[in-house]
Amino acid sequence: MVTKTDVSLKNFFIFNSTIPTKEGEELKKILYYYPITDHADVQIKNVGLVEGIINFTETFKPSSPVNSLHTNDARQLYFQPEKNFWVVMTLHLTNLPKNKDGLNNIEQMLEDDIQDNVYEALLKQSYYVFRLFWNTLYSYKDTDTLKVELEKFFNPYLKCLKLAHADILDIFNGIQYLPLDKNTFLKVQCFINHLESSYPEISHTAFLYNDHLIWSGIEPEDMQTIYQYLIGTLLPANVETELQGGSMPRNISSPFMALRHGRFITGPTNLKLAKTMGEVPVLYLFGSDKPVKYYFVVYRALSATVCFFIKGDTILTLDFFKQLDEVASPKLIALVTDIAEYCAKQIVSPSVQSESAPKFIYFNNLNLAYKSTVHLDNKRSGNLTCTKESLRIMADIEEKNGLLGKSNETILKTMNDYWVVGKCSNSRQFYIALQQKNASLIEISDEVKKLCDSELKGIFFHPV
Repeated sequence: MVTKTDVSLKNFFIFNSTIPTKEGEELKKILYYYPITDHADVQIKNVGLVEGIINFTETFKPSSPVNSLHTNDARQLYFQPEKNFWVVMTLHLTNLPKNKDGLNNIEQMLEDDIQDNVYEALLKQSYYVFRLFWNTLYSYKDTDTLKVELEKFFNPYLKCLKLAHADILDIFNGIQYLPLDKNTFLKVQCFINHLESSYPEISHTAFLYNDHLIWSGIEPEDMQTIYQYLIGTLLPANVETELQGGSMPRNISSPFMALRHGRFITGPTNLKLAKTMGEVPVLYLFGSDKPVKYYFVVYRALSATVCFFIKGDTILTLDFFKQLDEVASPKLIALVTDIAEYCAKQIVSPSVQSESAPKFIYFNNLNLAYKSTVHLDNKRSGNLTCTKESLRIMADIEEKNGLLGKSNETILKTMNDYWVVGKCSNSRQFYIALQQKNASLIEISDEVKKLCDSELKGIFFHPV
């Protein structure tokens, strides 16, 4: 049996081959390179090899640039986000050889552990997060300035990549929504409308509760990137204090009562002591014809997070933040209480589920919503309820959806008695993992139908 393998980042670089260089100045076209410990000659050699591969493959299919290169011990992935700019990521698979027969099945391990569509998604996400805060690569007319900004972003970003736990959720890069009853949702809408009408500087607003999105006033593609940044980076660093007293107090004597007020996560974190506005990040939204600059102000109370997208030409002052806090805090506290009470009514005592109970992942391409019972959290920590093999099969099925048509169904059985089912219809994707040793194909189909009826109420799947 083949032993465990680990995926690691061998190198990551960005270059523009159209930057004019003389002989001996090839480093100028390299805008960013990781790791910095690689000698300049190694950097030039790696970038030159990629340029050669890109130019060579263009002769076969000019309309579709190359996406990846497979070798015995590595996988190289390519992404062209803008004209003439290339982002490249090389993955190395550390093999702990060998199996009992003394054979080193490297090629098979690479196919199993590194899936192009999963890691291509990670590569693209890295660019989109950079673009969110630093605008497009092409917007920088000065190459030296671009290099500095790329280093500021990618040096810490690459250290946080969880390559070993990447799976089909990285392909979807979806958003978890929180459905509310019409009265509670109307209260959220009224709260947002009141703030936007009171403060014309606020162009858009997004409202989250417990890492679930309730309302967003920006385009889904922009919200997709912002959502991943919020739940993956910004909010985890700021909720530790809240968790000390519980997520929702139930009586006035609760020790959490001291925190029953809102606070700015970006901007002045302590309005009583603040003498300056603190750090207010700038981001760029791309829903219109050209990128639009906004200040990104994040306000939090209890388990609710409100994101304000303030016009980029606004002159922010400490008084503005104080006034916004005075208006938003009491209304938001009352609103969070209503949302918490509604959510408490929806909680059903979970029945004890066996390991053979179906686990599923659902994704809606129309609104980018996803739901997963395979992942026990959204921290990409590898906390799963099914095998990694099942997840890899799901990603393989997703990659083949384009070949199978808009409505399709795929059923596979693994060697360890897992059944993996993929259904695609009406721009929705549904993947199920079941462990039933002696089940027949008909029984699995019936089980999937029951699951669709119970979990996807009101969502129609065309018969395949």
